[in-house]
Amino acid sequence: MTVSRAPESPTVRTFEATVAAVDGREIELEETYFYPEGGGQPADRGTIDGIELETVQKRDDTVVHALETEPTLERGEHVECVVDDTFRTYCMRAHTASHVVYGAARRLYDDLGYAGFDIDAEKVRVDLTTDEPIDDEGLVELGRRSNRAVWDARPVSWERLPAAEARGLENIAFNEKTEEGAMATDDASTSEQVRVVTIGAATVGADEDGEAWDVAACGGTHVENTHQIGPIEVLDRSNPGEGVTRVEFAVGPTAIDHAASVQANAREASQLGGVPVAELPSFVARLQDERETYEAELERLEGEVVTTRLAEFSTVDRDGATWAIGSVDGVDSNVVGDAARDVVSEDGAGSDVVAAVITDQPPSLVVASTGDVDAGAVIDDVTDSFGGGGGGRSTLAQGGGFDCDADDLVSYLRDR
Repeated sequence: MTVSRAPESPTVRTFEATVAAVDGREIELEETYFYPEGGGQPADRGTIDGIELETVQKRDDTVVHALETEPTLERGEHVECVVDDTFRTYCMRAHTASHVVYGAARRLYDDLGYAGFDIDAEKVRVDLTTDEPIDDEGLVELGRRSNRAVWDARPVSWERLPAAEARGLENIAFNEKTEEGAMATDDASTSEQVRVVTIGAATVGADEDGEAWDVAACGGTHVENTHQIGPIEVLDRSNPGEGVTRVEFAVGPTAIDHAASVQANAREASQLGGVPVAELPSFVARLQDERETYEAELERLEGEVVTTRLAEFSTVDRDGATWAIGSVDGVDSNVVGDAARDVVSEDGAGSDVVAAVITDQPPSLVVASTGDVDAGAVIDDVTDSFGGGGGGRSTLAQGGGFDCDADDLVSYLRDR
């Protein structure tokens, strides 16, 4: 059994090791500082004997290193191993940042739960269970508190504790499914051990409560102080499952670039609007109010135009009812429906039935009636002849998806 020493000694970047087994491109070492994929943290990158690693995995309590090409190595040989410094450092910062974000969320939301996390090359995600959704204001506050915890230069430490003692720690984040790397058996006994990572009280600036920022069962690699994380930029949130909120954030260059992009966009919007950045929210609110006013007026005017157009339809008399039949172009069916009802509700002065074909491709049809003619039956008749679908009430019905041209449908309604 080979256990990775990376979690306990995350700053080791080069080491010598003895080959314990070779199977094609896969190598086991008697001792390794490469981190195997697990618990949401990706496998280390690097080289063994100058050959690039493809991945590192834990199988049957043994760390297996898969190389990109098959080596010419035998059991007992000594090899030089190099851990990719840039990627390991990024993973350490990102993993510790996930604990910082959880600690911030714990101070914002009651009954907070931890449902896992994941690191990729551009961003990190933390899954949280909360009784209440995380809104935009909460997302901003989550980022603010997380970065304050970085600024406060809180120490990060790790130790192995008996499982019962670890589970009894106040506010510990504990999820055996996602943090299986934290679980182990004491070499000297059969008792279960849990690796606990603690982000402590602030060493810079004021600390509101003087307590540890975060305590979690975790088998990953971490920095020794939160100030080593750098900026944390909260990107977005989503809901991957019921009761779960996924918070995505970035650290390092991606975080810096995102923050710069947001600032650039805000300044551009400020220039276009002719207002300071701080006044953008109220400026946009005013624009929204104006837009809603203009849209309402446009809808009213559009309705008047359509009503006039429908009132000008040529008519035919059929079974004692007057039908107004014609076509309109580029109008929403709901607007046509409202206008058609106005035309047939003129106390007998208008038509008894209005059949308006909307010249989309395929065309759609709106039928309004005083009730003497069943509008829904008209739609059923059209769908029987031209396919499509639709329905409605006796006084108003709609249909669409017909297998014909708009002119053919108008002709059919006139000649039926």
